[in-house]
Amino acid sequence: MIKGDLAGRIGRMAGDSGPERVLVAASFVNRVGNGLFNAASALYFTLVVGLPAVQVGAALTVAGVIGLCAGIPGGHLADRRGARTVMMVALAVQAVSMGALVLVESWAALTIIATVDQMAAAAGGAAWGALVVRVGGERPARFRAKLRTFVNLGVVLGTVGAGLALAADTRVAYVLLILGNAASFALCAALLLLLPRYPVLATPPRRRRRPVVADRPFLAFTALYGAMGLQYPVVSLLLPIWISEHTQAPRWTVAALFAVNSLFCVLTQTRIGSRIETPHDGGRAFRTAGLLFLVSCPMMALAAYTPVWAAAGLVLAAVFVHSLGEVWESSAGFALGFGLAPDHAQGQYQGVLGLGFSAGQALAPAILTTVVLGLGTAGWLLLAVFFAAVGAVGPSLARWGTRTRPQPGAAAEVTG
Repeated sequence: MIKGDLAGRIGRMAGDSGPERVLVAASFVNRVGNGLFNAASALYFTLVVGLPAVQVGAALTVAGVIGLCAGIPGGHLADRRGARTVMMVALAVQAVSMGALVLVESWAALTIIATVDQMAAAAGGAAWGALVVRVGGERPARFRAKLRTFVNLGVVLGTVGAGLALAADTRVAYVLLILGNAASFALCAALLLLLPRYPVLATPPRRRRRPVVADRPFLAFTALYGAMGLQYPVVSLLLPIWISEHTQAPRWTVAALFAVNSLFCVLTQTRIGSRIETPHDGGRAFRTAGLLFLVSCPMMALAAYTPVWAAAGLVLAAVFVHSLGEVWESSAGFALGFGLAPDHAQGQYQGVLGLGFSAGQALAPAILTTVVLGLGTAGWLLLAVFFAAVGAVGPSLARWGTRTRPQPGAAAEVTG
């Protein structure tokens, strides 16, 4: 009886309907696999395969840049052929390409396989966004918040598994991680078979077939979203370097900050995100996120001027504030990214949004390590002001976007 109650409680947490629970389960499985692979991939190619770190970085950069180009056509295909179908095909391609990585012995092979994987990931990501809208039902914000909660939890569990393999430090252990990620793609695709076949939404008469290219408010939000996305590498890249080079905080602080960041997002995403439903809610949430980053970044900088244990406590407190900002930022991204997109073109809109975000992530390491680290404390303060300024635009952008949405019965744009 207790087990049944527990299973029912977990089921309710995962979603309010069968399709919601299926998509949550599929995303969770996929992210566990990502956690397994991401934590150990670089070490596998450098230590086991024997490729120089520069070559590994170059291969992944080439793959990432080329992969960006697949998001928009993948999203358009999802709108026209069905998001579930496109996502399943993309996952199948990723399962094969990921499994093929265990055969890599050269830079060229790594570049080719990683490029195929990234193209499939970009197309699948756009289709995933369109599928989330169809599955989310009448409370899309609540569903998206739950979905992100389980996604974060999946990454945490996958990272723990990767840690065990890293401790073993054998070729077999690394290969099992890669094959585990490949299996997660295949299982995720299989789970999507349990979703209903959602009918493709027809383009309304006299509407552009690719409305996103002329949607200036959405394109502006895409640019802002990519810029605000610099906050993610602050915790994963910038802060660990700052701790090791500029503070007296013990090295275990680096591991602790990852745990605090992930667990806090898991615990608060649904509580906060379920209340941010409309574009107007998203605009205000975007501004709140910028203000939280305005607080967290100086706290991280100040850790360089405090004694050892005070530095550790200050860093963890800063990550706590930063994680709260991350939850508000991601919830704002959901509300604006999905809320400003027309239902019949969610795929292409999510493809454009993904392109903007990925471009920001590609530029982030160079910006953070050269500008912020190069300027030291002044760089942290500049970064804080940058986040606050970007976030401050949120409410006005939401009003602009809402005002320019096509109104029922209004004259539509001529088909392009």
